[in-house]
Amino acid sequence: MTACAADTVKRNCHVRYAYGVTTALLLAGSALTLTTGFPAGAQVAQNDSAQMQSVVPRGGAPASFADLTQQLQPAVVNISTRQRVKVQNSNPFAGTPFSDLFGGGQGGGGGQPQTREAQSLGSGFIVSADGYLVTNNHVITAEGQGEIESITVTMTDGTDYPAKLVGRDAASDLAVLKITGTKPFPFVKFGDSRHARVGDWIIAIGNPFGLGGTVTSGIISAVYRNTGSGSAYDRYLQTDASINRGNSGGPMFDMAGNVIGINNAIFSPTGGSVGIGFAIPAEIAAPIVEKLRNGQAIERGYLGVRIQQLSDDLAASLGLAKNRGEFIQSVEPNQGAAKAGLQPGDVVVRVDGKDVTPDQTLSFIVANTEPGKRIPIDLIRNGQRLTVQAVVGKRPSEEELAQQTFDPDAQQGDDSGFGGGQAKPSKPAGPVVQQALGIAAIPITPQIARQLGASEDTKGVVITAVDDSADAAAKGLQRGDIVLSANYKPVATAADLEAIVRQAKSENREAVLLRIQRRGQPAVYLPIRIR
Repeated sequence: MTACAADTVKRNCHVRYAYGVTTALLLAGSALTLTTGFPAGAQVAQNDSAQMQSVVPRGGAPASFADLTQQLQPAVVNISTRQRVKVQNSNPFAGTPFSDLFGGGQGGGGGQPQTREAQSLGSGFIVSADGYLVTNNHVITAEGQGEIESITVTMTDGTDYPAKLVGRDAASDLAVLKITGTKPFPFVKFGDSRHARVGDWIIAIGNPFGLGGTVTSGIISAVYRNTGSGSAYDRYLQTDASINRGNSGGPMFDMAGNVIGINNAIFSPTGGSVGIGFAIPAEIAAPIVEKLRNGQAIERGYLGVRIQQLSDDLAASLGLAKNRGEFIQSVEPNQGAAKAGLQPGDVVVRVDGKDVTPDQTLSFIVANTEPGKRIPIDLIRNGQRLTVQAVVGKRPSEEELAQQTFDPDAQQGDDSGFGGGQAKPSKPAGPVVQQALGIAAIPITPQIARQLGASEDTKGVVITAVDDSADAAAKGLQRGDIVLSANYKPVATAADLEAIVRQAKSENREAVLLRIQRRGQPAVYLPIRIR
């Protein structure tokens, strides 16, 4: 039996942690807040009583979660899938006279692909008396090239029901199933996490490690947490309630018994709970669930830009405040952004009247904008504020977007030099560039451009060496990378780069923004700190 995607899948997050981030799709459950509880236990100093009493909590920790759990638990289910997964039949005798004895056929490194049976486990909850229930899409998604053969829903009393997949949405990681019974099913209702506050009690009920009907409690640690994944739905409720493998798709309840979140992922160095779990907010999930239940298509907005957050270094290189706006790395041709005149290097600070912040990203705002709507976009371009009008397009499917992503295995620059016997230009970048940025560079020629896979008319300088101790090395710059511009100014010669770095130092800039071209990849902007 294999662990389900809900148990082991890691999101493609860009959040940086020294221990490595495990965003296991089995999200943290939340503890249910009860209306009953002990009186506030905080002592108020006599001389501060008038001022302090206004912030003393009205109620303390609940005396027990038992009554609430008893009411809610029957509507929470365990979900298991049976699937067929294709595996390569490796032949240990490949290349020997005994190869055919293992079924490997002629030569080759192994036999024909075979299938094996696999299982996955997750959680879900019923949202209607006639048996509609909600879970995570990854809970009922086969691994690799596998196929789901059956989905089984197990109630708290041990009764099993075969489930039918009604609809799924990969972008939001939500799915709706349907079971049929002879009598009405117990169900729960969606709440609204916009009314939740950091510190509110919550409970989570789910199926961690296959242990059905497990209840954990905690508080809301953050509302609308952005994990840095850059996805269209990177807004979560964070909780310290214990969430583990198999909790994916389970509900997070508030004190009133409403589902305010759907447990979805955790951060963990080990794969187990360390008190950092994430749930999809109910007000985001509920409309999607309703559309899936009714068989309606899920349409989202799309501009066609590749973006990144405005990091400290990036903000420093632009002379802007951090945590406001997002940086455009590239613009897809013939999409809304390109037609509106957006360009690589622009910083988008406001979209359709909404500020772009780490908690309200450009991707989230646009994805939740109706396709076809005309919206204003406020941006900063080379220090100047501009406003453009864009018509929002329809977001492609996740499969189509995956095909548009850049190949991380594309061939890199030639580390062995620029060709045997090729005469090198005589004017490399001067000591200011080498000392400030930790790179050595020479002007590009048509011959060098061809060898680096660039067009012969490419203008720029080519990096010939990178100091391992410099920020340039930490950011991934390497020999063979082409510097096209610096701080938005074209770099045609080594002297151009030298002058731009001198100017940045004179303006007390902490970083310089380079536009880098690498073989087989689109040009990207990288902020390089000045030493």
